[in-house]
Amino acid sequence: MEPGNLTGGSEFLLLGFSEEPELQPLIFGFFFFMYLTTVLGNLLIILAVSSDSHLHTPMYFFLSNLSLVDICVISTTIPKMLVNILTQSKVITYAGCITQVYFFSLFAVLDDFLLTVMAYDRFVAICHPLNYMVIMKPQLCGLLVLVSWVTSILHSLLESLLLLLLTFCTELEILHFFCELSQMAQLACSDNFLNNMVMYFLTVLLGGGPLIGIIYSYSKIVSSIRAIPSAQGKYKAFSTCASHLSVVSLFYCSSIGVYLGSAASQSSHSSAAASVMYAVVTPMLNPFIYSLRNKDIKGALKRFFGMAAIKKELC
Repeated sequence: MEPGNLTGGSEFLLLGFSEEPELQPLIFGFFFFMYLTTVLGNLLIILAVSSDSHLHTPMYFFLSNLSLVDICVISTTIPKMLVNILTQSKVITYAGCITQVYFFSLFAVLDDFLLTVMAYDRFVAICHPLNYMVIMKPQLCGLLVLVSWVTSILHSLLESLLLLLLTFCTELEILHFFCELSQMAQLACSDNFLNNMVMYFLTVLLGGGPLIGIIYSYSKIVSSIRAIPSAQGKYKAFSTCASHLSVVSLFYCSSIGVYLGSAASQSSHSSAAASVMYAVVTPMLNPFIYSLRNKDIKGALKRFFGMAAIKKELC
């Protein structure tokens, strides 16, 4: 294949999970169901938090932002895949591929930052309960979210600009269901050493840094919980962290599993299948984890639908 700059009408081919025609309806139905479940579940979390004044607290403010980002993460990849299955086309334009890389990278990193901010919120709530409302002011909460957004945008912008500098061969086939940063860097005909070094450095910095922050927060939380004399007090304190800890474990275990599995198997199809865990399954399960383990969320949803039913009857 001849190398050349991909611009304008140049195209990539997203080969997805399988090229078997009989499997396409099954794949479409499976991912369409997961997409709808993710969007509706996270919208319900946002609706519950925004409609109930009892949930206008820092913890639920961060949770509603996490739900919004989860919707954005899955909306970056799945709709294009579903459209390609319906139209029996695997094509994505060069501009579309760069755009997908940018937004997926942005929201994935933002997801990580928000989980770290939520860990800090739980650290303050359990280790400094008397000063919680003094420390976690609305201004600080807004600033933490703003810094997370700005950092994620700058990271994605840098990665995308470096990607634009690469030269690609024509008629590129991507053995994945979306344009993923490392996959595209590997397909370049030109030297991608700088891209790989920047990508690995930022992965360690923006992935490992927040993870260290989360581990530190929970080490302090565990120490504080152990100091509580009553078993009931320990359970109550831990229950406020259980949902967040479950989501953090799911996010990091699936992400680390994807990269370790990809490095071990060297199979792009295996990497695509594994990527479903952190790109699709994790955003889908987050609202279930928070709603099933959280009485406040369940109560807010019951009150909201109860009021909606009353208003409908009155109308």
